[in-house]
Amino acid sequence: MTDTTRTNSLLTHLECPKTSETFDADSLQNLSRVGAPLLARYDLDKCTLRREDLSGGPSSLWRYAQLLPIRSYDSVADLGEGWTPLLPVERLRARLNMPHLYVKDESVNPTGSFKARGMAVAVAKAYELGAKELAVGTAGNAGSALAAYAAALGLVAHVAMPDDTPRAFSAECQALGADLALVKGLITDANAHVQIGIRERGWFDMATLREPYRLEGKKTMGYELAEQLNGELPDVILYPTGGGTGLIGMWKAFDEMERIGWIGNKRPRMVSVQSAGCAPIVKAYEEGNDHAEMWQNAATSASGLRVPRAIGDFLILDAVRKSGGTAIAVTEDQIHAAWGEIASHTGLMVAPEGAATLAALHDLLASGDIGRNERVVLFNTGSGLKYIEAWYRES
Repeated sequence: MTDTTRTNSLLTHLECPKTSETFDADSLQNLSRVGAPLLARYDLDKCTLRREDLSGGPSSLWRYAQLLPIRSYDSVADLGEGWTPLLPVERLRARLNMPHLYVKDESVNPTGSFKARGMAVAVAKAYELGAKELAVGTAGNAGSALAAYAAALGLVAHVAMPDDTPRAFSAECQALGADLALVKGLITDANAHVQIGIRERGWFDMATLREPYRLEGKKTMGYELAEQLNGELPDVILYPTGGGTGLIGMWKAFDEMERIGWIGNKRPRMVSVQSAGCAPIVKAYEEGNDHAEMWQNAATSASGLRVPRAIGDFLILDAVRKSGGTAIAVTEDQIHAAWGEIASHTGLMVAPEGAATLAALHDLLASGDIGRNERVVLFNTGSGLKYIEAWYRES
């Protein structure tokens, strides 16, 4: 009799990208011995997943279950995460004279952002491996997503965020039953706060790239692009970059897709978009460095971009450089102008992080780094309705 609860995951092990050491994928893991994020690896030679066979699959990221780390569907709380629309945004296309421009709209995910992808997978795996209390320092959306999936699976969520984070995030976490702490400072201070509970009380660390599986949820954005563009990939992807998990995840997905025969070796140019008020990746890129220095006095209305240091900085920079892409910073005035422009020409009330990608597109069109006939995807990572204070403060 067939066990219908099994996902047929092809997960084999975890790997350190710096030392190539391997780690057990079926026990709780955080960083590698040298403090690097661990990457999930799969037996891709056994993959039977074919793009043309997925039309009848789940309308969620679980359509790619073979290439995700969960062993049993009994561990999954499916709230409808993933399989978000790739929108042709006709009026914005006409305005910019870009006939192949798209917006990938992640705001329709549970809890209103792309963070649901990562937490759906990471919380499911933590649950499967026996974790009971999960913790994250967050700029907002990751805390909401952790709280939601922990609630769905009956786990305890400990969330810390800066005390000036828009109130929608703290209200959401409280309603979902999370243990919430509002701390002075930035996401780095929020992370420091939860580290106390991680060290002293045994909470499991769910921070960006400090466990291996949020990345796996985020990589499904890359798989979806290939499906939605009929087996092709865009020429350019503009991605708002704080911790950078989505950009790293998509780059990983492209490698996996080539190995299972979905695509060839052509890759999109990956553009890392940051705020001028917090641009450590841009600075490292421009200076030719592999790691980014801590950004001092980080400030931006786009909370998700207010990440003064990303633990996966070397992975972000590697993807940007290998793809022939770039890293670019835009000002607060540019972000706010683009916020109104994209809303009034698409009907999408995007997050300011998403608006930053349009601001960056304007600059890259002006410099000639992007051509108007290229196929370009802007990522809107969340709902602008969570940032109402920022909209009025900047208006």
